[in-house]
Amino acid sequence: MTLLIAWLFIFLYLMNNKHGSAAVLDNCVFWGEEDKNSLYEDGDVVIGGLFPLHYSPVFSRSTYKEKPKTNMYNFSSRALRWMQTMTFTIKEINGRSDLLPHLKLGFHIHDSCDDIPVSLRASLDQVLKNNGSNVGCDAVRRTVSSVIIGDAGSGVSTALLRSLGCFHIPLVSYFASCSCLSNQREFPTFMRTMPSDTFQIRALAQLVSYFGWTWVGVIGVESDYAHFAIQLFLQEYLCIYVNIFLYLYICRISNKTDFILREIMHRNMTGLQWIASEAWATAKSLWEKSGDLLMGTLGFAIRRAATIPGLKQHLTSLTASSLHKSAFLAEFWEETFDCRLNGSLNTHSHGSDNLFDRQPCKGTEDLNDVYSPYSDVTQLRVSYNIYKAVYLVAYALQDLSNCKVGKGPFLNGTCADPKHFKPWQVSQIMGANFSALGEKVNFDQNGDPIAYYDLMNWQRAPDGSLNLVKVGFYDASLPGHSLIINDSVIQWPLGKKAIQSVCSSSCPPGTRVVRRKGEPICCYDCVPCTEGEVSNKTDSLECSRCSADTWSNTARNLCIPRTTEYLSYYEFMGILLCVASVFGACLSLFIITIFISFKDTPLVRANNMELSFLLLAFLAICFLVGLLFIGVPSDWLCRIRYPAFGISFALCISCLLAKTAVVLMAFRSTLPRSNVMKWFGSNQQRASVLLGTAVQVIICFIWLLTSPPHANNNTDYHGPTIIKECVPGSEVGFWSVLGYIGILACGCLLMAFLARNLPDNFNEAKFIAFSMLIFFAVWITFIPVYVSTAGKYTVAVHIFAILASAFALLFCIFVPKCYIILLRPEKNCKKKMMTPQP
Repeated sequence: MTLLIAWLFIFLYLMNNKHGSAAVLDNCVFWGEEDKNSLYEDGDVVIGGLFPLHYSPVFSRSTYKEKPKTNMYNFSSRALRWMQTMTFTIKEINGRSDLLPHLKLGFHIHDSCDDIPVSLRASLDQVLKNNGSNVGCDAVRRTVSSVIIGDAGSGVSTALLRSLGCFHIPLVSYFASCSCLSNQREFPTFMRTMPSDTFQIRALAQLVSYFGWTWVGVIGVESDYAHFAIQLFLQEYLCIYVNIFLYLYICRISNKTDFILREIMHRNMTGLQWIASEAWATAKSLWEKSGDLLMGTLGFAIRRAATIPGLKQHLTSLTASSLHKSAFLAEFWEETFDCRLNGSLNTHSHGSDNLFDRQPCKGTEDLNDVYSPYSDVTQLRVSYNIYKAVYLVAYALQDLSNCKVGKGPFLNGTCADPKHFKPWQVSQIMGANFSALGEKVNFDQNGDPIAYYDLMNWQRAPDGSLNLVKVGFYDASLPGHSLIINDSVIQWPLGKKAIQSVCSSSCPPGTRVVRRKGEPICCYDCVPCTEGEVSNKTDSLECSRCSADTWSNTARNLCIPRTTEYLSYYEFMGILLCVASVFGACLSLFIITIFISFKDTPLVRANNMELSFLLLAFLAICFLVGLLFIGVPSDWLCRIRYPAFGISFALCISCLLAKTAVVLMAFRSTLPRSNVMKWFGSNQQRASVLLGTAVQVIICFIWLLTSPPHANNNTDYHGPTIIKECVPGSEVGFWSVLGYIGILACGCLLMAFLARNLPDNFNEAKFIAFSMLIFFAVWITFIPVYVSTAGKYTVAVHIFAILASAFALLFCIFVPKCYIILLRPEKNCKKKMMTPQP
């Protein structure tokens, strides 16, 4: 490329150097060979054309010992049809009286060989003013091409634009689809009738999304164009992973394509779903090489013209006698009928065949007797783009012809001469909307046509040939969903159902997507939502938290109301505890009745009747306090529950402490000169009970003032359940109440221990000591259970501790006395009471 640019610079310099050597001017030399294979027809305006009539040029490194040559093979009959479509369209326009009636269009067509160096040389040949071969630069004059139609490849078109851009020569492509060419700032003179790949990528993305395919492989040539297209594809969210063992492929036709198909057939990889880009979506030649491998292929093809009137006749009007004007037509004829024309201009060899070994053509060959892509007009897609490209240039020239001075598009309203315009003037006005074959052709601000693709399905015809069936379309002008598909007519590689192509199956509701580190985005694991969280749609990235009064169901896809939990009067455990509380209170009152009935007996009188009555009354209250722990908690109930519990037990233990002290002092008073009892009479006993209880009352009062107990809905312990409970408010207050009861119990136990050696008939200290031991056992056991449980079971444990300790006091202290009073009355006499036990 550098040598070509240098050549162009020196050539232009010599042409414009008025003070150069006369010898140099007289001996102007054209650097390079005259391209005799070009097709030229003069006119007022000559339109250049570049078509890949040969492809895959054989690369060979030049030794510079001889003139470099371009070896070409693989003649393309399809590209020849494209070239003939251009000449046909120009002749059609020249025959019209309503379009360019005062201008004749000509053409100058070259073979680009689908190769950048060849295309550059051909384009320079079209835009240079002279063409000669070492015989003086003015020897042969041709009208330069101010507009070029071509090339087919995006890479070649990009190279042409970068080289010809400084001359502002318009380039109208019929097949270059790279979205990079839409950059009008970089390529201001570029137009095309081929939609940009941006639209095709969106169509492909919608196609794979429509069928739920997320595991997509890509096969493409190693080129900037392919990399750019893949990057656009990635931006459309798709999960791309290049791996020959995947189920879904999308590829662009290249010289690698045949090798890939052969390798896949060699590996016996069947049932693949192929998706074709527009480059090979209608390439029937691949069907003949691959057989059933490509059956069911889906691909987007550029819009097809129903027909171009007169084109079929133009293509098939070739005869052996009319082929000597063009080396292209001669080569096509010789390749198609495998013969040699007399005086043929064809100098290209096909593979290793020698052209001169062929038999002479008979002159009776007819294109209607053979099939050739050249004469096949059933799929006029690229040909239709060429047809529109020529008309695009024609309508631009028409606008130049209709220009009125003062209202022109150029500086100060000027117009251009349609026969002697500058290339940049055509480029400035090109892009107007027009109609071709009844279809409106519109362009956007980037010079790209509004995209429309046919979705084609490769199906096998009864005779084994390829049947291209239109199963949908993509129209970028449609709002919202631009892809329309008729699923019922699609033929799939594996029967009547589309294959599944996913790296990971969709995550159902109740789970969330967790990406796998280092793998494509469509490879993930489905992790169930945690308790209290739900996801109600497929492939959720996150789980949403349920509200405070709801919880997730088992499937984790719905938030349902939480169940409430508290110790109710209507459940078995609540009923049992309620009965036990009432029974304990009734038993206490029953014992009081017995004591009142037998108050004059020695046994009752000897056991401090007043403190016994108080203790029984307070025990009844303790039993009834348990009822405050059953039912729906509320703030007022919680503020009564804990103080009632603490004060009632403080009263009971204070009475026991006073009773034990009375027993101990009573026996101490029998000692000589002892007057202890006068200091601990009835008033002092009552005072001691009140004093012991007053401390607990003060603790409870401070607790209620600072941080009182209150009702609470606990949602942390067991998610599906709301535990309605009373919380202490102040843990210090709760444990202070419990601790003070423990202090009183310790004092009572100490007193009972000191009274252990007193006479048995009057000694109830051992019963008190035993009841205190049970009391401690119950409440020491209560503490860890209370801390480790929650809900109604904590409440039940608390009630059980209250009832157990109250029953322990009741049974250990009063039941033995009731037994003697009711069942052994003979022992309830003064004599028995005074007689020491053996």
